Formats: sequence, C-alpha cells, structure tokens
Amino acid sequence: MKLKALALVASALVAAPAAAQQVTFMTGPQGGSWIPLGGALKGMWEKGVSGLQIQQTPGAGISNVRGVDEGRAQIGLANSSTTVDGLEGRAPYPKKVTKVCQLANLYPQYFQVVALKSAGVNSFADLKGKSLTTQAKGNTGELLTALVLKMNGLAYDKLSKVNFNSYTESVALMKDGHANVFTLGTTAPASAVMDLASARDITLVPVDDNVMGQLKKMNPGYNKLTIKAGTYPKQDKDVAVIGYSTHLVVACDLPENTVYQMAKTMAGNVAGMAAVVKSIEGMTPKDMALDIGVPFHKGAAKFYKEAGAM
Repeated sequence: MKLKALALVASALVAAPAAAQQVTFMTGPQGGSWIPLGGALKGMWEKGVSGLQIQQTPGAGISNVRGVDEGRAQIGLANSSTTVDGLEGRAPYPKKVTKVCQLANLYPQYFQVVALKSAGVNSFADLKGKSLTTQAKGNTGELLTALVLKMNGLAYDKLSKVNFNSYTESVALMKDGHANVFTLGTTAPASAVMDLASARDITLVPVDDNVMGQLKKMNPGYNKLTIKAGTYPKQDKDVAVIGYSTHLVVACDLPENTVYQMAKTMAGNVAGMAAVVKSIEGMTPKDMALDIGVPFHKGAAKFYKEAGAM
C-alpha cells in the first residue's frame, strides 16, 4: 500500500505544472527610457517564458548591478562601463561583483551635459561656479558627472549648488532657471532634454580629447559618440559626447532554461523594444551577443550559439 501511495504522489508531482517563478527587475529613474523599456520587456517575458512573473522596480545603473549581486533583484538594466567597474571592484562598489551575468547588449547611451544657453557654458571647465542638477547618487550619470569635474580640477563643492534629482525634477529646475546645467546618461534624443528644449534655449557641452583619453584609459567600456546636428531643436552642429552601452544583467543562478527563453523572446520581439527605444531598431542576436567584458549566463550563451551569433 505504501508503495502504491508513493507512486500516486510521484505521478501527481510529475503532472503538476511548474511553479511560478517570481523575480524582481530593476529598471531606471523616473523620466528616463529604462522604465518604459522595462515595461515592454516585462510584458514580452511574462508572455513568452512559462511561469515567469516579474515585479518591476525603479533603479539606476550601479544600484541595479549591486541589487542583482546582493540578491535583491534577479534582472537589471545596466551600463557596460560601470558594470565592468563592479567586476573589477572599483569605486563606488564596496567589493567585487561576483554573481552578475550578461543577458544581452542593447544600445548605446550618451552622457549629455545640457546647459542653458544664457549660462555661457561651452566646456566642462566652465562648470565652475554654476548650479548643477544631475541624477541620484549611485547613478551612472552622476558618477560620470563627478569624474568629469575631477578631470577638470573641479568638484561638487566648486559649484554654486548641486541637486540630485529625477529627470523630471531636473527639467523643472532648468526651466525655472534654478539650475544652469543638467547632466544625464540616456538615449539621444532624450525625452527630458526635448521637453527642456521646448521651453528654453540650450547648449550641448562637448567632451574634449583630454577627458575622453583619461576615461578610456581608466575603463575601456567608455567610447566617444556623436549626437548629430538636428537631434535637438536649434542644434546646428554635431556634438562629441561620452558613450557606453546599455545592457541587461541577470543573476548567474537563474535557471538556464529561463534565461535561454528570455534571450529567445527578446530576439523575436525587437520591434516591441524598438517602439520604446528607437536605437534598438534592427538589433540582431549578434548585436545582443556582443562581448562587453561581462560573463554570459549559460542560458544566454546557449541561445546565441544556437542562433549562430557566438
């Protein structure tokens, strides 16, 4: 009888559907492109990956990597340059990141230094004595702001005032003239900058070769990108800026099949992502599998190998 009962229990377990897998997905700050992109990804993954349930929360590049490494999240949007900093254990990370794996490379990000035309800021050195609004501490855009100031012999205490805000709050400060300069790392055109440019005349401050060279030497995840003339209202020339890649990281201990299905679902829904972030248009599995120095999750690598992208 006992054997018969055990057999019944075993067959019931086999017949039972796989338990729902609940994960947390850290995206970006309010007003940026990562929150709507996260919503699009959540929708396609929950539809395409059996049993996957996703709780989406706001975040930022560095805090997302730490969140995944520390087990507070299982998926995160991140920036190539600062994820590499985490793997190397460089500041602002307190220790080396060891539990974060690569899911997919997505698109380029542009570090944008936007000044009110009336402020007369034409180079990073001109930031001295100005009022600045940037992203929350721990965000890639804020980290780059501090780095760029340091490379020009400046620091936050050399400015008249510094605000750490969401994009939406920063735009409001700029419109009201309470801040002269707004720094952010996101897509171009950025909706926050378009909003600001609709109300005030702005100047995009270019990166110089000295700063770019120092950054590149420090971290090969940075590269020089160009915001083409006409990207923003009254922008009449190309502007060179600091660039890096947006990518998706996952916890290395997420099940292989789950991550395989996530990568496969993304490759089949590029148009859905591109509807939110235009830069994703035409993305291929080969683009997703670009090696940016972050180890691939086994499930992602399995898909890219099958797709002939690796």
